[in-house]
Amino acid sequence: MLVIAKEDDLRIGSGRTARFEGEAYGSGISFFHVHNTEGQGPGVHVHPYSETWVVLAGSALIRSADGEATVTEGDVVVVSAGTPHAFRAVGPEPLKMMCIHASPRIQQEFLDDAEAGATFRRF
Repeated sequence: MLVIAKEDDLRIGSGRTARFEGEAYGSGISFFHVHNTEGQGPGVHVHPYSETWVVLAGSALIRSADGEATVTEGDVVVVSAGTPHAFRAVGPEPLKMMCIHASPRIQQEFLDDAEAGATFRRF
């Protein structure tokens, strides 16, 4: 069977980021197709499964308990299950990134400042 999901139907609110949850389409993965401008990105959160990012354009500053890194077009990043993390688009070019979740449903828990710890307070 072939199932097609149109990105315009997957957009979150009035933003440009799309959210695909594979379960509804018979897929074992889910993803966000991120399109962020400078300074945009999610707060500190964690997943019970790994997440793999593919940077398609622009650059992002990523933070986790392991530290921080700037990634650019072509980079692939893997965040292990249970690892608190966050990212922000940096630079003048919009960030376009596929955030692939190893789950048919997106499961993420956002952490408050106390749970996130000092690593993220500067973010």
